Amino acid sequence: MKIVQTRPRTLDVEEESPSTYAYRVSALGSMRSMTNVDFPLVTLVKLLLFPTMIVATLALAVRLQGEVFTSYYVILALLSFLISAHVFEEISLYRALQRFPVFVALSNILLRWVIIVAIIVFLGYATELHGHFSEPVLLRWFVITPVVLLGAQVAARSAIYHVLTATQQTRNAVIVGANQLGYELCRKINDDRLLHTHVKGFFDDRRIQRLPLVSDAQKLGELKDLPDYVKENGINLIYVCLPMASQPRIIRLLDELRDTTASIYFVPDIFMFDLIQARIDRITGIPVVAICETPFYGFRGLVKRVSDILLGIFILLLIWPVMLAVGLGVKLTSPGPIIFKQRRYGLDGDEIVVYKFRTMRVCEDGDTVVQARRDDDRITPLGRILRKTSLDELPQFLNVLEGKMSIVGPRPHAVAHNEMYRKVIKGYMIRHKVKPGITGWAQVNGFRGETESVDKMKARVEYDLDYLRNWSLALDLWIIFKTVLLVFRDKDAF
Repeated sequence: MKIVQTRPRTLDVEEESPSTYAYRVSALGSMRSMTNVDFPLVTLVKLLLFPTMIVATLALAVRLQGEVFTSYYVILALLSFLISAHVFEEISLYRALQRFPVFVALSNILLRWVIIVAIIVFLGYATELHGHFSEPVLLRWFVITPVVLLGAQVAARSAIYHVLTATQQTRNAVIVGANQLGYELCRKINDDRLLHTHVKGFFDDRRIQRLPLVSDAQKLGELKDLPDYVKENGINLIYVCLPMASQPRIIRLLDELRDTTASIYFVPDIFMFDLIQARIDRITGIPVVAICETPFYGFRGLVKRVSDILLGIFILLLIWPVMLAVGLGVKLTSPGPIIFKQRRYGLDGDEIVVYKFRTMRVCEDGDTVVQARRDDDRITPLGRILRKTSLDELPQFLNVLEGKMSIVGPRPHAVAHNEMYRKVIKGYMIRHKVKPGITGWAQVNGFRGETESVDKMKARVEYDLDYLRNWSLALDLWIIFKTVLLVFRDKDAF
């Protein structure tokens, strides 16, 4: 994942800057429902793999304990199958292990499994059925299931690739429009071996001198040459990547292609927009394209909230002695309150009160708030240590349990800073489509501490928006892991 610039799109690709190009690459990748193609086999395995393995592991645990698979275990199996089908539905079988290390993928599975276990335990006590199950069986099931699921994921990905390689014929495709969108679509098709699709080249009415992304060999002709080429070269797929402004040309082209058997896909050129969690949806049967949406809608929001609660409670149980010691230190070393409360913007731009251990001799929360600077004489000697190690942020885990913050998300800024930056930084307020976090994607990529210039704040905001585009539970765990490594060696904290 990398930082991207968001600038308006220009119709002529040769006029686009490298930063615009990088943005459009990221935007194309973020359009989940429009760029990911699942084959029937992949879809079937994706739906059934994790629920089936969970039930099979339960049956194995019962057998190893030497017990009978009673009707109560049947009920438990059906319940866990239905719950896990929803909890694991968004885990990709053949892409999940490419982006993050294996231990992060295991952590992703483990956290989802903890959610399932918590639901099952709650229902068991609520219905008073927990007494009908053997504790050794349940304990063994709870422990070995995450390892089994990770192994099943790795095995399924390998099996799917070999099955598709052996059974699926390679399809030939051409792309209409040698622009940024067409070029990136071509690259993504070629990179995805499961598609078994070979892009023969591009059709575009512009001269090759105006097409810097393709070579002479890649340009197969103009649009008028396409129908004959499709008939003569066994083309199976046609991807139309012309901009919306070319509607008359697109209609004329579709009429000319009616005499072929090629499948035709229209790739909408909506990447001129700043896509945030873009996806295809339906409203009473009418298809709509979400351009800017929170990543935490529906079940994803539940996963995020449950993970915050479980991790928040776990961390607070570990750090409460440290918090007690820090609180006493603040009280004894300088006059003033132990906890510093400041107004920040939370979800949807609503004001929240954020807690921190006081590290300064002042408690600013007015219309003007001066950011802490290196060698700032307002910082107390103990406060300097607390800020350096981020111990001053520990009370924000209480904000997490209150539901006002998340463990991972864009860092909240003072209200005064929000009002200033929203006027000068495009898309600044979009970062408030999620709850603010104790740590974030920008902080683990070098943007922790003072933002002494607008350009530095822009870079921080761009990382925040990149987090919104690409959120996953694995990414949250990866950020938490990097934060732990970063805390004691970050020179930008003061």
